[in-house]
Amino acid sequence: MAEISRKFTRKQEEVIVALLSQRNVEEAARVAKVPPRTVYRWMKNPDFDREYRDAKRGAYSQAIARLNQMTSAAVSTLGKVMVDANTPASTKVRAADSILNHTIQAIEIEDIAARAASCRGKIQFRLKLLW
Repeated sequence: MAEISRKFTRKQEEVIVALLSQRNVEEAARVAKVPPRTVYRWMKNPDFDREYRDAKRGAYSQAIARLNQMTSAAVSTLGKVMVDANTPASTKVRAADSILNHTIQAIEIEDIAARAASCRGKIQFRLKLLW
């Protein structure tokens, strides 16, 4: 998780950590031993809100990295289900459909990324011409 700035009190840091790990503000306040009204007030503070959003982005980034680590095992599982003779036909179809849909989405994402990179290069070239 991203390191929280030193401009906050220890309690505010604890609240940010609790907000990331609890289901709602009230539970986060209870865990951090801070009144919920105080947490809501802090959340209205632009600096606190920025740190909280940065911490959320860091936590989200770690979760995405964990998902990426599990991708190979997930594809293997779908493949095994799809080719297993004991798997019901409807489940095989669902596994095959899932594999095809995810493959199509991956190709589309790669195409979009390639087009974006191409546009970025053209924009940079045009900016150089303007200078």
